[in-house]
Amino acid sequence: MSAPPAFPFDNTYARDLPGFYVRCQPATVASPRLLFFNRELAQELKLDCAALDGPQGAGVFAGNTVPEGADPLAQAYAGHQFGGFSPQLGDGRALLLGEVIDRRGQRRDIALKGSGRTPFSRGGDGKAAVGPMLREVLIGEAMHALGIPTTRALAVAATGETVERELPLPGAVLTRVAASHLRVGTFEFFAARDDLERLRQLADYTIARHDPDLVGTPDRYVALLRRVAERQAALVAQWMNIGFIHGVMNTDNMTISGETIDYGPCAFIEAYDPQAVFSSIDHGGRYAYGNQPLIARWNLARLGEALLPLIAEDMTEAGIEKALGQATEVIDAFPDWYARALLAGQRAKLGLQRATADDDPADTALAEDWLALLHAQAVDFTLGWRRLADAAEGDEAALRGLFQAPQALEPWLGRWRERCASEDAAAPDGTGRAARMRRVNPWVIPRNHRVEEALAAATHDDDLGPFQQLLAALRRPYEETPENTPYAEPAPSDVTACYQTFCGT
Repeated sequence: MSAPPAFPFDNTYARDLPGFYVRCQPATVASPRLLFFNRELAQELKLDCAALDGPQGAGVFAGNTVPEGADPLAQAYAGHQFGGFSPQLGDGRALLLGEVIDRRGQRRDIALKGSGRTPFSRGGDGKAAVGPMLREVLIGEAMHALGIPTTRALAVAATGETVERELPLPGAVLTRVAASHLRVGTFEFFAARDDLERLRQLADYTIARHDPDLVGTPDRYVALLRRVAERQAALVAQWMNIGFIHGVMNTDNMTISGETIDYGPCAFIEAYDPQAVFSSIDHGGRYAYGNQPLIARWNLARLGEALLPLIAEDMTEAGIEKALGQATEVIDAFPDWYARALLAGQRAKLGLQRATADDDPADTALAEDWLALLHAQAVDFTLGWRRLADAAEGDEAALRGLFQAPQALEPWLGRWRERCASEDAAAPDGTGRAARMRRVNPWVIPRNHRVEEALAAATHDDDLGPFQQLLAALRRPYEETPENTPYAEPAPSDVTACYQTFCGT
């Protein structure tokens, strides 16, 4: 038998943070079979694609074969889930295999998800089903193609076993790649235990990994909070500008790196609605589309609380009061950072390149009034933006066709044309603007009904064809091609009205 494929592991988390995890081996499965392998990502990670894209790779990605140099471990973390604090969560069905340095010199985690029970499983089976793991592929690759920071799927392997959920489902294991799996909940775990030594150790490790320029600097812990807040402001602004609903923004699902993680009950809005909720477990709409910036700030406040003992120069009343003021300043700055990031993205989507003389107010009003118009007219969010690019070239027919009352569009279009004219002397025909807009306003997104069709075919018929075709379209979101037309079409309104997403656990 040939040796298992080699991974160039360099495992700092295992080496530098003892006591932050529990070592654990993945479960052996009956019949590993590779359903998906991301060759592009594997090459980026300097892995042996030829060795991994086949039966040997299936054994590795299903957990049957642990590569040399791997140090499988379940990470400890806590988390606020729908506002309630759980002091111990941890990797209940995931294992960090190790870390590699990619071709750009960046450290990346390689982890299994659905690889069996761990000491953190809390009664769960530690397994995953084919559908939710392939969902992570589709959404993660779509987000990557859209330029949004995200974890990515390296592989999905079927296990040949049945996973018991509401119905028996075929099992699978996902191999996920991330800048790290450090979460707000990781800090909450040690803060809740008043373990100041390990909290400091974790913060210093995090700074060295994600913000090395802060190493050894004064006030580095409040600076870390600021960096995380800035990354999350930029990330959530991108979510909002693409119509993405995460669905379960618990603190254990917010990364320190600023990547999107855990594509469970996520979805994309169709007809624009700030109150849109698709997650079956979000009964009160806590994580509704329009609430995401507010929840991001709330989560960051929890990180600030966890870091407070480190931010304080001393634990006297005066020291704590000063630290609280420093952390609060960061949390209070978040709305402005978010608003600036949101507006920058909206300007690009509107085809604008420069701020107005009075900067935010005029362009903010233009963007907000556009969204209000989409909402009032129940216009598809993605196609509304995309067809606005056609209007930039003078072809308004497709845009008007999206509106129930096209005449309602005219006053706003007049304002938009005037704003474009203020900076468009170089290309008055709008051609350059339209091309720019088509580079930031996608034609294809993971339409919820298309995702469900692909997952159903893979789950119930063992047919990966619809999944592969959808994945190919999602990897080219800005290209309008005849073969991808079905993936750009919204679902019927009655389908969207009753659509729900689920966690997969």
